[in-house]
Amino acid sequence: MSAFVSAIIVAAGGSTRMGTADSKQFLPLLGKPAIQYTLQAFQRCALIAEIVVVCRAQDAERIRALARECGIDKLTAVTEGGDCRAASVKNGIAAADGAAQYYAIHDGARPLVTPEDITAVTEMAMETGAATLGTPVTDTVKIADENNVILSTPDRAFLRAVQTPQVFEKELYALALTEAEDLTAVTDDCSLIENMGGEVQIVTGSAENIKLTTPLDVVIAESILAKREAL
Repeated sequence: MSAFVSAIIVAAGGSTRMGTADSKQFLPLLGKPAIQYTLQAFQRCALIAEIVVVCRAQDAERIRALARECGIDKLTAVTEGGDCRAASVKNGIAAADGAAQYYAIHDGARPLVTPEDITAVTEMAMETGAATLGTPVTDTVKIADENNVILSTPDRAFLRAVQTPQVFEKELYALALTEAEDLTAVTDDCSLIENMGGEVQIVTGSAENIKLTTPLDVVIAESILAKREAL
């Protein structure tokens, strides 16, 4: 029998950089809400036993209704976000089934993730305890000071752009949360493991697994989805 994996979809952020009052989770991509693609990817992944969505209180019923319309029967809970990302994840975990052995934590605003990539990173976490999707950095990256003057150039051969889902064994993640000194400083879940001296394995994902942050990202996402539909 496969391990019980709970997908925690974090969709509680605002849309400041997107320039819209509505949640970016509901931005239309080829006529469908962005989060619909996210939910469908996890629904189709055989390793995912349940889906928990963490969102703004005003979005909860819309997400439940969308799940019903799209046949997302793995959705077991919709819960409210916290004052920071890590707090939102904690709320999602609290709403998850107690039988969960692994948490697959994903940004709701990454609608282009595929079931295949979810499977690959989850299988790696089952081997190692902690894994994330990521891609090699292709741009040259500079480290600058507070005056925007270049200080150094790290070797990009060792740089990775980390994506989600990030998948963790339940007890390991629980320990990392208790060890964390300041949850408001946590920008991704891997850093919780790193901060207590743990290791996270990177699984090479797809450059198409972008996060919707600015209006340009919507244009790119629709182009990728149109290409997929044409295949």
